[in-house]
Amino acid sequence: MVNDFLKTIVDHKKEEVANVQNLIPENRLREEAENRKNIRPFFDTLKEPGPSGINIISEIKRASPSKGDICTNLDPALLANEYEQGGAAAMSVLTDEKFFKGSPEDFITARKAVNLPMLRKDFIVSSYQIYESAALEADAVLLIVRILSKIQLKSYLSLIRELKMDALVEIHSEEDLEFAANAGARLVGINNRNLSSFETDISTSTRLVSMFEPGMIPVAASGISSKDDILKNLDAGIFNFLIGESLVRAENTKSFLKLLLA
Repeated sequence: MVNDFLKTIVDHKKEEVANVQNLIPENRLREEAENRKNIRPFFDTLKEPGPSGINIISEIKRASPSKGDICTNLDPALLANEYEQGGAAAMSVLTDEKFFKGSPEDFITARKAVNLPMLRKDFIVSSYQIYESAALEADAVLLIVRILSKIQLKSYLSLIRELKMDALVEIHSEEDLEFAANAGARLVGINNRNLSSFETDISTSTRLVSMFEPGMIPVAASGISSKDDILKNLDAGIFNFLIGESLVRAENTKSFLKLLLA
């Protein structure tokens, strides 16, 4: 059940999307989405381990409801460059404004600064946002199983494929995993953070990955802050990691990223 923090975020997101649709019609976004040219390979970059044996999706994240401000005055272009130079395989940019203090502008700025595949991370509750993501030149979109119906999840995955993007499908429980598998998800993010309570347990990823079906590629997300965390997940068969807060807070982002990859 969607409740607490997550329900508050989703309710606001639905209102936000409805308001934006009044300003920019969906058919205009659809035309932009269908005509975009520059698509970078997100899934193909993550389907096999990188040169160091792992892949890191580095995230641009200004704040969160659980942690408060992380770095509200960050420079998306500068941070994106540090991520690319540090060896990140891909990038994620939070675009939610009210709860995470991000923006579509952060995404655009970061993407122009690097050549990495880019994930738009937001709370997708409408096909409108998928067209919007493609128009922003996102290479992948986050779909959170807990806030979508089975029909929505399948429909959105189909639309994302039509637009030649990839999807990172986020789960947190056995039930979420079953939904994702039935919908045909290929790249599956295991969120160690419960989005209803914002409590984090990094053993969630190592427990759930043992239940994955063949062909499903796992990504561990939330709570990954050290080389030891990575090694524990690597032992469980996970070689993709989405890391945000610890990288943003690092004194030397590039050096810390290289250390995690070493």
